[in-house]
Amino acid sequence: MTDLDRATFDQAIAAGPVLVDFWAPWCRPCKALEPILEELPVEVARVNVDEEPGIASRYDVLSIPTVMLFSGGEARGAVIGVRPRAHFEQWLAEVLPAGE
Repeated sequence: MTDLDRATFDQAIAAGPVLVDFWAPWCRPCKALEPILEELPVEVARVNVDEEPGIASRYDVLSIPTVMLFSGGEARGAVIGVRPRAHFEQWLAEVLPAGE
């Protein structure tokens, strides 16, 4: 999982589909979600909201964990809170165009 900051965020989301996990080190649900995200068949990166509040604010992230899917530089949707792997797999199948 790649850590993103102001210098790397825009380039990371401009590429193919990437899940961005908005998290904080003190957030226990965030830590529980990490192994679930690592099992998904899509690139995953994360933004520490304590260190990068501007990025979180830019996408109206008010609760963590929030996982946003970006494709072609655009936000395609978000899941707030911890969900099982099957939920993320179904969500990705619904929001990603075929072939991405």
